[in-house]
Amino acid sequence: MGVETMVAADVMSRTLVTVEPDESPLLAWELMRRAGVHHLPVVDDESRIVGVLGREDLSSHWSGGPAEQCRVRVRELLPDRPGPRAAPDSPLGEVVAQMVDMEAGAVPVIGPGGLLEGLITARDVLMAVAGRVPHREDADVKGGLFRLEPVLPPHP
Repeated sequence: MGVETMVAADVMSRTLVTVEPDESPLLAWELMRRAGVHHLPVVDDESRIVGVLGREDLSSHWSGGPAEQCRVRVRELLPDRPGPRAAPDSPLGEVVAQMVDMEAGAVPVIGPGGLLEGLITARDVLMAVAGRVPHREDADVKGGLFRLEPVLPPHP
């Protein structure tokens, strides 16, 4: 399959680490660090996309220590403007054009009912160009969304 005929579903990452809008930046940073990712989809209770939080979003707003970071919410760090989004059948060329035009490092892939189905990052695009896309049998498997639950000390 050539890159020119690929669609979002062919290259998107399906197993995602997500964060909820009311979580702390501290938890978001730890999720990124442990998962080795640079972007976290921010989803509501029903797995609908709220936005995508990048490492740059976190680092540009980082001030104070852990106590300060626990008072801020991830939703406050999301960019003001809506980011790009794609349907699973969106041509890869259109997705990449959105990434370039909106200066986005990641595009969430939204399925029926507005549910998050995957995420396309610049790395996914490069893998597709290099001819390293998931095997067809892997592409039909919907990965689960997972997250870490923090264990914080009780408030004084």
